[in-house]
Amino acid sequence: MPAPENPQGRNIALLIDADNSPANSLDAVLTILGDLGTVNIRRAYGNWTKPGLKGWSAIVHRHAIEPQQQFDITKGKNATDMKMTIDAMDLLYTGRVDGFGIMSSDSDFMPIAVRIRQNGLPVYGFGSSKTPEGFRQACTRFIDVSAVAVAEAEAETGAAIGAAPPPKPEVGADLVKLLSDAWKASKRDDQGFASLSELGTRAANRSSFDARSYGFSRLSELIESLPNFVTERRDGSIVVKRVR
Repeated sequence: MPAPENPQGRNIALLIDADNSPANSLDAVLTILGDLGTVNIRRAYGNWTKPGLKGWSAIVHRHAIEPQQQFDITKGKNATDMKMTIDAMDLLYTGRVDGFGIMSSDSDFMPIAVRIRQNGLPVYGFGSSKTPEGFRQACTRFIDVSAVAVAEAEAETGAAIGAAPPPKPEVGADLVKLLSDAWKASKRDDQGFASLSELGTRAANRSSFDARSYGFSRLSELIESLPNFVTERRDGSIVVKRVR
């Protein structure tokens, strides 16, 4: 799917559920959010007295992240989720934020993602492969941070002679059908080629999938890996055709 045009100057807020997010994926998350703009607001929520947040504690100052302390007042109740939701709504109503990143694998953030999108702002979700489908689909795009790590490892080891690339997540039949449906709905020339940009936009209206969740940096690379499609480059743009 195409990235927003001219993201420079856009103010992006990244809200991190530190209890449910790996600290070692932060660099990749910040890089991906460059699609939307500059991440000026960076907050991480959790009970910082817990040993499990040691990884985050080590990097909050390096990345200018505001740690937000949330004590476990009642067993079974997650104050972190409530505070993140309240802060997201406060930021939304200031009118000075142009997009959000929510780093969590918790389905509790589905309603806030839906609410932000209703205001016309993009929401990028970052979580694990086990993130519930409700939160995934509520986001403008959802990125599996473990798959991004695979892609980065592949890039680092690809130049090594004889190095075996890490396996990429499988592109299933459901995604192929989604892309095929988007191609069918797109305007096509007399050879059957449609604009990749239009295909990506139509697919985005039905799904929050992101090529990076499958180990590819761009939608064009994902489609080029599938035997179901062929692509061509014309005048600086890419067109795509379903062939099987």
